This record gives sequence, structure tokens and C-alpha cells, in this order.
Amino acid sequence: MDKFIITGGGPLQGELRISGSKNAALPILAATLLADGIVSLGNVPRLNDISTMVALLKTLGLAIEVGDEGKVSVDASHVTSTTAPYDLVKTMRASILVLGPLLARFGEANVSFPGGCAIGSRPVDIHLRGLEAMGAHIEIDGGYIRAKTNGRLKGAHILMDIVTVGGTENLLMAAVLAEGRTILENAAREPEIVDLAHMLVAMGAKIEGIGTATLTVDGVTSLRGCEYEVMPDRIETGTYLVAAAATRGKVRLTATRADILEAVLIKLEEAGAHLEVGDNWIELDMQGRRPKAVNIRTAPYPAFPTDMQSQFMAMNAVAEGTGTVTETIFENRLVQVSELNRMDAHILLEGNTAIVKGVERLKAAPVMASDLRASASLVIAALVADGSTLIDRIYHIDRGYESIEAKFHTLGADIRRVRQ
Repeated sequence: MDKFIITGGGPLQGELRISGSKNAALPILAATLLADGIVSLGNVPRLNDISTMVALLKTLGLAIEVGDEGKVSVDASHVTSTTAPYDLVKTMRASILVLGPLLARFGEANVSFPGGCAIGSRPVDIHLRGLEAMGAHIEIDGGYIRAKTNGRLKGAHILMDIVTVGGTENLLMAAVLAEGRTILENAAREPEIVDLAHMLVAMGAKIEGIGTATLTVDGVTSLRGCEYEVMPDRIETGTYLVAAAATRGKVRLTATRADILEAVLIKLEEAGAHLEVGDNWIELDMQGRRPKAVNIRTAPYPAFPTDMQSQFMAMNAVAEGTGTVTETIFENRLVQVSELNRMDAHILLEGNTAIVKGVERLKAAPVMASDLRASASLVIAALVADGSTLIDRIYHIDRGYESIEAKFHTLGADIRRVRQ
């Protein structure tokens, strides 16, 4: 099993190109099931989760070519199966996103209940209730969601009782081929959903209210192929910015966007970072200055993203003062606390809030990653620790960060991958 050995020390410095967004690319790949023609995608990151989605789509019969520099071509004209098997779905929660497209285009779908990071309950009830409101008949049988329609799905007025990214994506993809108008209320507004919606429009979908909490979809009978460029990864961007701030460094990140990271950038400025932004770049300068502790509270977009709280916790661990990190989205997402404390962080956990008292330096220790974003926090902690830190179970981080050790090398980090 692969591990990282990271020797902390100097500040991160240099320029880095940000990859395409994992959380946008996954639903966009699922949406190719809706197209009658070839979909050509660009800026698709090379990640384990992307490979899993590609393998799943190939199992369904799609012809997929993965090229260089993030190019992926998908032809869904000859789908041969509507069953997403357990062996693939168990490793990645985003596999549930094939449910809506399969049901909308082919009238049936058999999808195993999904897996993924163990960060708390993420039920698919909202997905299923929404599809039933659109006329689907759904049964749960042997760990599979078995869904069928009598003809096309029907447009419906659907109010989601909680904001759900996956539920919004699944129901949006189902609605674009439904008969009549669908209104999705209390829809998630994340930039990745906006990216998916723009891709569906490029395929011929009719969607109004993109970027708002109410999406109005007038169904069409078919969708065409298209060319589409996946948005940059805002969480990868935020991770490298926080790592630079924690190490008192200076970095310039290119092929990214500041407008989708406002909540994160505000907190970095509050921590004392000097930021400059352009149309497709962000520069952070914290040279020689210790960050100041900040208080974080996660909430749905446009508030502070849950996918960034663990990274800020690592920064707070070496910051000046005391900061709190409150997680409101997932009940088990403060799991990195015990591992950070093994590195001499001073973190007290009270319910869903971590109280972090900053220390000057952390100390190296063997630690274990428990989910994707917690892995990133351990990497940041290792970069500001005295000695060499061994991070185990890094397969989590490979799910969401493209070439992470090579990118950190570019910024001057002492990080290497070993197999033990």
C-alpha cells in the first residue's frame, strides 16, 4: 500500500497549474449517457475516481477514449446495459449519478447503493423521492436501486427538503429528457452544478435559473453530443493556497478562478495572507509571516465549503491564536482531529466543533488518512512539522488530487511516495 513520507521545513514557493474539477467532471461524465452523439470533454483530471467512473460507463457499453492533456471522448450511442454493478459503485459515491440519466434515456436503471468516504450519512432518499415524483417506479432489492418508467419521465414540481448536491445533479439530469416542465426548488448552487448545467445546455437542454436555488427545466426529446471544457478544481486550488499560507510561503496558481472561491479567499485574507487575483490566476503571499487563527463554519455554497475545513484546521494548528472549525454538513467529518493531535496539535473536540489552539511547529508522527480531504490536512500538517511524517492509506488522496506529490515538488516540498 502506498504511503507518503514528508519532511517539513521551508515555505512553499513557485507557480502551479490547477487541474480540472473532480466534482464537476464526475456528473459531467455521467451526463454523457444522455447524448445521442459524441461528447468531447477537456480538462478532465486524471484521478482514481475519474477512472472508476470511466470503468463504470464502459461497463454500461459506452465507447470511451481517454487522451492526453485531459481529453476524454464519450460515445453513448450503443449502451448495452442499465446495471451499475456493486464492484464498481462500492468504491465511489458519485456512481449514483448514473441513476437519473439511465432512467431518463432508457426507462430503467439498476444501480447498487454507493460507497465512498466514511464522513457521515449521505442518504439517497431525496434522489429517489424526486424520481418517483417524475413517475418512476422504484424498488430496493438486494442492495440495488431498481427503477423503471412507463414511457418518459414526467415533469414535476420538486422541493428538496435539504440542500443536496448529488440529489440536485441526479434530478437535473433526469429532468432534461422528461416530458414537460420540472421545477427543482431548494437546489444546490455549487459551481460544479452550474458547470453541469452549462454542459447540458451545450447538449441542447433547456434550463433556466442556473446558479440559483430554483432550476426550471423544460424537457426535450433528445440531446446531442457537444464539446465542453470542465471547470478548474476550486478545492484543489484552496488546498494549495492554504498549504502556502501554513508554510509561510508564496505561490501563484494558474488555470483557476477566484470567483468560485470567495468564502475561502476571505478567510485566507483574515489569516493575514496577501492575495492578488486575475481572470485565471490567484497569487498568495505569506512570506515570513505566521498565519492568524480563523473561525470556520461550513455551510452550502456560497458559504464556506465542507471540503475545505480540514485544510484550514491544519493551518490553524500552527497559527497565532485560537480558532474554531464547526462542521454542519457531515457528522463524521472532523475525523482528522485525532491524527493532527498525534503531531502535537492542540485541538479539543466539542460536538461538531473543533477548538484549535495554534502552536509554533508541529512534530512528525506516523498518521493515517481516513478520507479524501482529511488526507490533505495531514499533508499540510506534515509540511509544517519538524522531522519526517509517514502518512498511511493515501489511496484516499489519489481519489481527488491529481499528481499531488509532483505538484508539491514543484513548490519545493520534500515529499515522496513509498510502498511498504
